Amino acid sequence: MVVPKEDQLRYDGRVVVVTGAGAGLGREYALLFASRGAKVVVNDLGGNAKGQGKSNAADKVVEEIRAAGGVAVADYNSVVEGDKIVQTALENFGRIDVLVNNAGILRDRSVARISDEDWNLIQDVHLKGSFLTTRAAWPVMKKQNYGRIIMTSSNSGVYGNFGQANYSAAKLGLVGLANTVAIEGAKNNIHCNVIVPTAASRMTEGILPDILFNELKPKLIAPVVAYLCHELCEDTGAIIESAAGWATKVHFVRGKGCVLRTAIDEDVSPEYVRKVWDRVTDMSEARHLNAIGEASLGLVGVLEKLRDGKNNENSVTETFRYGFKDVILYALGVGASVTDPTDLKFLYENNPEFGVLPTFFVLPGLLAVMGSSLTASAIKHTTFDLTNILHGEQYIELFEAPATEGVLTTVSTVLDVVDKKSGALVITQSDSYDENGTLIARNQSSTFVVGAGNFNGKTKAGPEVKPLVANPKRAPDASVQVPTHKDQAAVYRLSGDLNPMHIDPSFSAIAGYKVPILHGLCTMGVSVKAVLKQFGGDDPAQFRAAKVRFSKPVLPGQTLRVDMWKESNNRVCFRTVVVETNTEVLSGAYVDFKQIVVKPNMTSASALQSDAVFAGIKDRVAENEAKAKAVNAVFLYKVTSGGKVAKEWVLDLKNAKVYEGPLQSGSKADTTMTIADADMVDLALGKLQPQTAFMKGKLKITGNIMLAQKLAPLLKTEAKL
Repeated sequence: MVVPKEDQLRYDGRVVVVTGAGAGLGREYALLFASRGAKVVVNDLGGNAKGQGKSNAADKVVEEIRAAGGVAVADYNSVVEGDKIVQTALENFGRIDVLVNNAGILRDRSVARISDEDWNLIQDVHLKGSFLTTRAAWPVMKKQNYGRIIMTSSNSGVYGNFGQANYSAAKLGLVGLANTVAIEGAKNNIHCNVIVPTAASRMTEGILPDILFNELKPKLIAPVVAYLCHELCEDTGAIIESAAGWATKVHFVRGKGCVLRTAIDEDVSPEYVRKVWDRVTDMSEARHLNAIGEASLGLVGVLEKLRDGKNNENSVTETFRYGFKDVILYALGVGASVTDPTDLKFLYENNPEFGVLPTFFVLPGLLAVMGSSLTASAIKHTTFDLTNILHGEQYIELFEAPATEGVLTTVSTVLDVVDKKSGALVITQSDSYDENGTLIARNQSSTFVVGAGNFNGKTKAGPEVKPLVANPKRAPDASVQVPTHKDQAAVYRLSGDLNPMHIDPSFSAIAGYKVPILHGLCTMGVSVKAVLKQFGGDDPAQFRAAKVRFSKPVLPGQTLRVDMWKESNNRVCFRTVVVETNTEVLSGAYVDFKQIVVKPNMTSASALQSDAVFAGIKDRVAENEAKAKAVNAVFLYKVTSGGKVAKEWVLDLKNAKVYEGPLQSGSKADTTMTIADADMVDLALGKLQPQTAFMKGKLKITGNIMLAQKLAPLLKTEAKL
């Protein structure tokens, strides 16, 4: 691919030192850097692949560079005299910006046949030489507050190779050296990365098969190294493998592991290690650690759990990884929609206010408990299956503002088991920690196992189980209606709860339901989202905790009404009712906020007759954007029901947008109109004239009254109201 010069990555003004640059990879590096404007020091001792002999290889490369119009000088020092190589750069060019530690030799022998000389020469050229040259360049780069360093490793170092014990040890040692150089150089803008090349060279000729050797052209690797050394590349501490026009990142991973004792004062026995060896070596949940501190924190977490007595058969530890796609999928599952502009921050990862709905964090505990035998281990007197299980209650508390992506480690324990006679209530607690060991979320789940009661157990839960709260005996302070859709359970289950009761008609029929029911946690998510919008300023950061009881199931497609009561202690009590059947489905529920933020005059968001009018306006604006923009104004409609504002609609004709309010950030209404739902419909049908409505007080207008006259063509509708 030919790149226009104006689009090329350039190195003008940069000084690059490449060791072992007389042939192979080093030569390609030097030629490429020089062709892009760098001044290059071509270092090569001139020996063969075993480090023997002398030649003028460096001079030939310098001649090539100069013939092409570039700038270069030769250097013939050994890398074990790295300070002399760096001095060549300083004497000729006054600085050093890039150091590519590429020089290498081979002394292949089996372990038993490696002499001290074979071992020492390999370590000197590869490991010691790279260190000494890097050390010499370090103070210059530090003073410049800029530097790019490459270490050259090998697959022999990463994976090992017969006959290359000396070479393998040096090459993997370079990875450790690079990691530390990257850490120490970070504050001075000195990046250090590792290249793991496989290329045809003096060192690989005769070792690799011809069909492979002929395709491993060094010039295909040079661009990878060049990019790693460019100022635009932000990577540091990376290991990049490259060959034959292909590249990938390599890194080490650590398995989840297994604790080898159940208490802090117990010893480890070889017999127990043998028993759990499959878990020790299980890499199915392996992950990469970015720093040594993460490894130490992991061990601290293990010790804390041992001290707390949580590492036992009634405890499970699971890892929960999530990203923006998981956050968005969950939001869709609990009813977030692009038809509501305020929901966009839960649905679009590039939204400046992108956030995660608080109830998303029921998932780590739910999946940990569902994927374990915790519930079964708590009930030893009988057996049961999924058709016997009902989700009774759920509590969630957030201790820190969670990120929109991350890794959580969740420790789940059986908190209590209660005999309800008709069944057993198993209460589990799940604590989720981030990668720094900070407690992020706590969940308590009450699972009712039908038919597992009458085991002479305790009849009341202990004080550590969060209680429900009765609704106040007064009319709700706010009520919001939220329709669910037929596919809601099918979408919500993709967040992790794959119980077939929510998708498989034959399975739900076994459990006694005519059709698959909605997940209780989905109903909870829908309801808490509505409460957050009404009393939490629609700001997830205001959320502290929530508790619900799942009293009846919901069928997908039914409409939910969330009745809310604002209490004085930053608590909002609520209940959720199915509108079609007037059945209460969430009981004794509440949401605790850090601070209650009441949306003024918004006591209902239920469907109104005038919604169809605004839908028609939206269609007409979309059909003729130019005509709408010609009005060049923003109108805010406040539609009342029962004497109170029930909805707001915004006609932003400056941008040809119509949406359910409030006004989006940065937008200001030129004209505000307040009108009853029924009167808005009559206006649209021509049964009520705007002038008459205004004179009789049915239409109240503030702002630029004259602009309202321009809306007449948009208000006419043929919609079936």
